[in-house]
Amino acid sequence: MLVNGQWMADWQPVQAKDEKGGFVRQTSSFRNWVTPDGSAGPTGEGGFTAEAGRYHLYVALICPWASRTLIGRKLKKLEDVISVSVVEPALSEQGWRFGDYPGADRDTLNGASYMHELYTRADPAISGRATVPVLWDKKRGTIVNNESADILRMLNSGFGDLADAHIELYPFDLRAEIDALNARIYPALNNGVYRAGFATTQLAYEEAFVQVFAMLDELEARLGDERSYLLGERFTETDIRLFVTLIRFDVAYHGLFKTNRKRIADYPGLCAYQARILAIPGVSETVNIDHIKRGYYSIKALNPSGIVPVGPELHAKGSAIRRQPGYKSRRVS
Repeated sequence: MLVNGQWMADWQPVQAKDEKGGFVRQTSSFRNWVTPDGSAGPTGEGGFTAEAGRYHLYVALICPWASRTLIGRKLKKLEDVISVSVVEPALSEQGWRFGDYPGADRDTLNGASYMHELYTRADPAISGRATVPVLWDKKRGTIVNNESADILRMLNSGFGDLADAHIELYPFDLRAEIDALNARIYPALNNGVYRAGFATTQLAYEEAFVQVFAMLDELEARLGDERSYLLGERFTETDIRLFVTLIRFDVAYHGLFKTNRKRIADYPGLCAYQARILAIPGVSETVNIDHIKRGYYSIKALNPSGIVPVGPELHAKGSAIRRQPGYKSRRVS
């Protein structure tokens, strides 16, 4: 953890907890926005104009929040506009580390060994965790934003004509529904699995556990009318936000985080929905099951031995996902 710009202690998953012993997630520190004309976004300051080659995305393939942005970058066809670096999957004593693990990168842009070095470069007096994703401005040499929800929306609309306009992840006519569903899924499920896994009391764990499965049951019922996606036949950011949690559930959260009442494989609707999204061109390229398992099972507070489970057999391209009745491969339009 950083304290006034200095790394002070070994990385720990829980930095704060509530009065019940529940996990409290850190608030993102950098909230500027890239916009087509450089004007200020909903938060932060202006001056971050959309330009090809100006911005760089730092991600971890184990991280659901970072994977949101990788999917957005793929679907909006911004691979030649925004470059990417991937940290190693195993969390070190100093947090995210760059290196040579298969699928990871050295930081050839800034020469950092650890993610926290980029945070102190952007703010020499910063305190808190050095998280991913990070959207970096090469021109100004600083962090634009480290909030995945913001970055996903920037990728959708902030890069203007540089992005593929055929895919709209936050359509105007669905925004109220998207915002409302995001606000319900996030605390109960996206963050709910973490609240269960990192709970420090039985009460906090059981409360989170109940909410996780109440939301999964609700989403299973929602998909029961044979809709393709959460809001009908249009794929939106809400589907991305749900998918990145589902794809990690059976391989990490079910066992390590003790959310073990059911697997996603036991939900026919959610299982078929997950497979549909994996079949969208480009999405499977953002999923690395080896990184996911090695990353989560490197958390010493939860797995002191560091042993990584061999199963379950879930492959990035979906070949081992049981295709339930009603499964159809669909393109995003």
